[in-house]
Amino acid sequence: MTSKIKVDNINKVSDDSNIIKKCGTTTTIGSGASNPIVVDGSAVTLGRCGGTVALASGATQTGFGRTGTVDWQTTPKTGATFTAVNGEGYFVNTTSNAITMTMPSGSAGAIVSIQDYNKTFDSNSFTVTPASGEKINGGVANGDLIISTEGQGLTFVYVDATVGWKTVYENDFTSGGTIEIIATGGTITTSGNCKIHTFTGPGTFCVSSISGTPANNQVSYLVVAGGAAGGDDYGGGGGAGGFREDKSPITPYTASPLEGAGTINITATAFPITVGAGGTTNTSPNGGSPGAVSTFSTITSAGGGGGGSSPSPAGVATGGSGGGGGAYSPLPYSYSSFNLGAAGNTPPVSPPQGNTGGKGVKAPNGVSAGGGGGATAVGGDVVSPSPTPYSTTGGLGGAGATTSISGSPTAYSGGGGGASEGGTTISGGTGGGGTARTPASGAASNGTANTGGGGGGGFSGSIGAGGSGIVIIRYKFQ
Repeated sequence: MTSKIKVDNINKVSDDSNIIKKCGTTTTIGSGASNPIVVDGSAVTLGRCGGTVALASGATQTGFGRTGTVDWQTTPKTGATFTAVNGEGYFVNTTSNAITMTMPSGSAGAIVSIQDYNKTFDSNSFTVTPASGEKINGGVANGDLIISTEGQGLTFVYVDATVGWKTVYENDFTSGGTIEIIATGGTITTSGNCKIHTFTGPGTFCVSSISGTPANNQVSYLVVAGGAAGGDDYGGGGGAGGFREDKSPITPYTASPLEGAGTINITATAFPITVGAGGTTNTSPNGGSPGAVSTFSTITSAGGGGGGSSPSPAGVATGGSGGGGGAYSPLPYSYSSFNLGAAGNTPPVSPPQGNTGGKGVKAPNGVSAGGGGGATAVGGDVVSPSPTPYSTTGGLGGAGATTSISGSPTAYSGGGGGASEGGTTISGGTGGGGTARTPASGAASNGTANTGGGGGGGFSGSIGAGGSGIVIIRYKFQ
C-alpha cells in the first residue's frame, strides 16, 4: 500500500511562515515578497515583480530566450557616445550632433539593433565601433562602420571571429506621415508626387486642405492669355498671349526660361480661374482684335495685341506680345516708310510676358507684314540685309516658350506670321502661332487653342483668329 501525506500548507518552524501554501487552485512555493514559483491552473509563474530568473552556470534552456529580436529602448540616444548591450535596440537621435556606439564583446548569437530616430543620419552621421579586435561584416579588425543614410536602420548579429558582427536586417528610408494639399477644379492628372490641374476654360481651383508642411503650400503655375487675331489687307501677325510661369522648388519639372513670375502660397479657399479667349475678328482699319486676359490668384497675363492692317497704319496693338506691323505705306511708296510692330510685355512685368511684333512694309518691290511677337522672341521683320532693303516675304511669328509643367514639354504663346504677296508660306512661332495668308498658303490659320498663339495675318477678309489661353497649377500631394 502506497503511503500518502496529505497537507494543505507546510510552514517553517522558526517563524511559522509558508514554505508551500495551497489556496483553492493556486499553490505558492516560497513566502512573502520572494515567492519564486506560483502554480495557478495551467499557468506557472517563475520569479516575482522586480526579481530575476537566472539559469545556473552550465545549465541550458529550451522554450525560452530570444527569437532573433531585441528589446527596444524607447528613450532616444542623444549623447556623443554610448555602449550597446546584447539584446537591445536603440533609437539614435543625431539631430544636434554625431554619435558613436561601441558594440559589446561578441559572442555567437549576440544581437543589437539601431534605428535613425528622426531621419537625421544624413546631417550628422552615426558610427558603429566594434569591441577591441573584433570586426563588422568581415572587415578589418577594429574597423568602424559609418552610417550617413537618412532614415537608416540595421540589426547586427555576432557570428564568429572571421565575420564578427553581421548586418542581417536593413531598412530603407520611409517618409513620415503628412497632410498634403487637397483640391478640385479643372482636369486633374498626376506626375510623380505632383498633381496637375489644367484649366482650358473658366473655373475654380477649390482648395479644401493645405499641407502641414508650410513649404509644400507653394504651388507651381502657368498662366497664358488669349492670342490676338491677325490683321487684314496684308496684315501683321497677331501677338501671342502673355506667358507667366513660376516653379515651386518642391515640384520638380523642366521650366521655361521665363520662370519666376512670383511665388503663390495657397490657402484653403476657392481661387477663381479666368482663361482668356483668343481674338476672333479684324476691325480694319483698326487691326486684329486682341486676346483676353487669363488670371490665377495675384497673377494676370495680358492678351496678345492685334496685328496691323491696311490701308491705314493704325490698328497694330500692344499686349502680352505685340502685333506685327501691317503692309502699309503712304503714297508715294517709300523704302524708308515701314510700319513698326507694337510693343509686348504691356503692362510690364518681370520676367517679361512677351515681345514686340515685327516690321511691315508696302514698297515698290513688295507688300509684306511683320510677324506677331512671341513669349521668347520678337516677331520677324520684313527688312532684309542690304543691298535689298525690303523683302516680299512676311515676317515669321515670334517663338513661344516651352515648359514641362503639364508633365511633358509643351510650347505656348507663339506669334502669328505676317501676310505677304510672296509665294513662301509664313509660319507662326512655335507655341501655337498661326500661319499667314500668302499665295502659297491660300488662307491664314488660327492660333492653336489653349496655347495663346497669335493668329496669322491675312488679306481679302481671310485672317487667323487667336488661340485661347490656359492655366495650369501643379503641387505636391504625397
